[in-house]
Amino acid sequence: MLKFDEQKQIESVKGALMLRPRIESIVDKIQKDGFDGIYFIGIGGTWASGMQVEVYSRGRSTLPIFVENAAEFITTGNKRFTNRSVVIFSSVTGTTPEMVEAIKKAKKIGARVFGFVDKESAPITELCDWCISYPMNEQLKFYMVANRLMYNNGEFPEYERYNKEMETYLPQALVEVEKKADEWAAEFAKKKYEYFKAHPDMPHYFIGAGNQWGATYSYAMCYWEEQLWIRTRAISAAEFFHGMLEVIDAETPVTLYIGEDEQRVLAERVARFLPKVCRNYTIIDTKDYELAGISPEFRGSISHLVMRAVNSRIDVHMEDEFKHPMVIRRYYRQFDY
Repeated sequence: MLKFDEQKQIESVKGALMLRPRIESIVDKIQKDGFDGIYFIGIGGTWASGMQVEVYSRGRSTLPIFVENAAEFITTGNKRFTNRSVVIFSSVTGTTPEMVEAIKKAKKIGARVFGFVDKESAPITELCDWCISYPMNEQLKFYMVANRLMYNNGEFPEYERYNKEMETYLPQALVEVEKKADEWAAEFAKKKYEYFKAHPDMPHYFIGAGNQWGATYSYAMCYWEEQLWIRTRAISAAEFFHGMLEVIDAETPVTLYIGEDEQRVLAERVARFLPKVCRNYTIIDTKDYELAGISPEFRGSISHLVMRAVNSRIDVHMEDEFKHPMVIRRYYRQFDY
């Protein structure tokens, strides 16, 4: 497989899962001291990760868990945000301007800050009350925080069984998803190159719901637009029937993500509609992938990770087909703006 290191992938997820005792200790301290709100603050992809954990928590917990866009938090603020609030954020470099300013503002208000910062030496870590440095696996780390919050609030009685399954089976299960998706992803990328060569100005539409929506938005924006320079539009399945459906025709390129959480039915509704008006659509359903050892009732909580595994194979083959290294940027961080 192209650009695939099975053992490295396994160790990456396994290492993230091993952070659980440290995360639990921090979350336990936060809840013992009390709070009036938990705010996942992010920008771009990290905001999308916050969206995923917020919708995951919303249907399961009475806890005040919110998601804030860092740029909007800087400019608009939030009157509910006080010195008893807690910020949770993630950053790779710790240098994104909006994140630095948002965390400074939160600290000025007096809030406590729990950061996941990949680069241990980043100055933003000095603004954190608690910080864990471990690369990648952002959504997994966020979900471990949410799961502990809910467990401590008496809302996750399966917590111990859940974590045992994840720590035993998830790293290998996600690798197997990548293996199964690879051949299909290669063909998908080949067709996309041929299509975009003929229709360079046609945007590609991505649709998702539930914990897939944040992932859908992030994938369209962070990967296809920022890294591959392909025009996209992301739309939630809940909103698809209020505007977007009218611009879909036989040749419109559409990719629909279907996960396994409570909002699966919203994506399924779109799936029933698309064949009636379009012949250029792709449906990626996490149910098509085996997750050996993972109980059915837990699959919804990790379906966004399954989709990320599928997308990682799409990325590799898109990069190869388009002969476009995904590490280069035309504008992002290339000059002041």
